[in-house]
Amino acid sequence: MPSVNKVFLIGNLGKDPEVKYTPSGVQIAKFSLATSERVKKGENWEEKTDWHNVVLFARQAEYAKEYLKKGMTVFIDGKISTRTWDDENGVRKYITEIIGNVVKNLSVKRDDGNHDHEASEQENNIPEKDSDPVDDLPF
Repeated sequence: MPSVNKVFLIGNLGKDPEVKYTPSGVQIAKFSLATSERVKKGENWEEKTDWHNVVLFARQAEYAKEYLKKGMTVFIDGKISTRTWDDENGVRKYITEIIGNVVKNLSVKRDDGNHDHEASEQENNIPEKDSDPVDDLPF
């Protein structure tokens, strides 16, 4: 039976995208994305925030570098990926990331330089081709 690995997130960037390049020259952008929800604790409501590691490649990474900044609200369409590596001491490390195929800026820059949470004219929803450059990550 086929399986599905699909993620849709709307959240706020926790930092500006960090951009690097693979040895073969593919651009990679990484940033943290915060999603929040209200949960009831006893008689009170509290905000619970989850942080997601987002990775974008090629044109999506270029778009992120050009248009996305800390605090902006974005939509991500992608998949969950967990990778492992051994650190310099031989300890096995794990990281779970969202590999984004589509990113859309949902913030609009106001005259005062801040951002409103409305759809922007700057959108990038062109899916990358079916390659999976995750194995070529430099970090």
